[in-house]
Amino acid sequence: MPEVEKPYRVYRGGRARGKVPLRSTSAPESRRASEDGFRPPDTGAAKPRSRRRRGRWISGALVLLLLALVAWGVTSYLAFRKGVQAANARLAPEVVHALNAQDGLLLSKPTNVLLLGIDHAATAVRSGNRHSDSIMLVHTDPRLHRIAFLSIPRDLRVPIPGHGEGKINAAYQIGGPLLAIRTVRAFTGLPVNHVAILDFGSFRDLIDELGGITIDVPKPILSNPFDCPYTQARCTTWPGWRFAKGRQHVDGRRALVYSRIRENRLDPSESDVTRGERQQRVLQAVAGRLVSPSTLVRLPTVGADLMRPLATDLSAGQFLQLGWVKFRSPSGRALHCRLGGEAGFYGGQSVIVPSEENFTVIRQVLGDTAPQPPRPGSGPYGPGCVTGSRSLSR
Repeated sequence: MPEVEKPYRVYRGGRARGKVPLRSTSAPESRRASEDGFRPPDTGAAKPRSRRRRGRWISGALVLLLLALVAWGVTSYLAFRKGVQAANARLAPEVVHALNAQDGLLLSKPTNVLLLGIDHAATAVRSGNRHSDSIMLVHTDPRLHRIAFLSIPRDLRVPIPGHGEGKINAAYQIGGPLLAIRTVRAFTGLPVNHVAILDFGSFRDLIDELGGITIDVPKPILSNPFDCPYTQARCTTWPGWRFAKGRQHVDGRRALVYSRIRENRLDPSESDVTRGERQQRVLQAVAGRLVSPSTLVRLPTVGADLMRPLATDLSAGQFLQLGWVKFRSPSGRALHCRLGGEAGFYGGQSVIVPSEENFTVIRQVLGDTAPQPPRPGSGPYGPGCVTGSRSLSR
């Protein structure tokens, strides 16, 4: 029978039992497959060597970056803790024992920090002066994400435990921070959980170390001629310190001068309570500068120096908690309050006689009532509260 060519190809290898063998990817078969027009599917099992090498470089860089961040964080914390420990050593143990115990973590529980500004300027007028130049109670409320700053005028006439009545700033001179804590607590009815004593003389160096601060001056200022920076001959005709209206960057000297101004010749209605507002602005500007990226980058080298102006009971961990609370509290919701009353005389001295409205201000600080500005007609020492960038002065 003649052999007839079949219309299909016959597999000459015969049938094989079991599974169908996989197509080989050897070079000869690959060559034959290409000749037949067949291309094996790309399984993606083999990646280009350059891509693998790039992946290793990226992974290595990420590991090095992570290690650098960890090393920076540890070094920063150790430097900062060293400064805090030195600040803790500057506070007498009996002062720490007089504080009210903190109820839980500062991250989740309200706390009150008493700030006492002590001015030891090297001038004949202030030589040996141990009055607390500024008194401020800072109330944090993590639940409401709000911080309240309560200024207490230094001329406010209050009962000083064991010493009768007098200006509240005299408590520090009589009995140091221990008596100042007891006096503030007795008058306000608020617990004092922590205390920080700020030396304004060193405060100037701190601001310079931070590279200066930015303050927002609500109106022009021409002060009385105090702490003249020039020669004695020139100081006799020097009119005083000037500050223009608006935001401005100042160094440590001008920031300290701004916080000390008691008289504005361009606005006779300003008073000592206006000075308290300026101190609040400076303290807030410093706090903002402390947590700025430029300061955080330099923390390993300046961490210990940041605590040099302070004597406090706050630990390094508590400072970090306060920093987080401040970060979570928008400046637009910050509460600025002051105690006050009416001008009067006591013992031949001008004083501020406290009014009943001070107790309403305390409730506003605690968030029990809505903030209210000083009552119209209450005079330059009227107590009240405002939010954000508003001013207490009318």
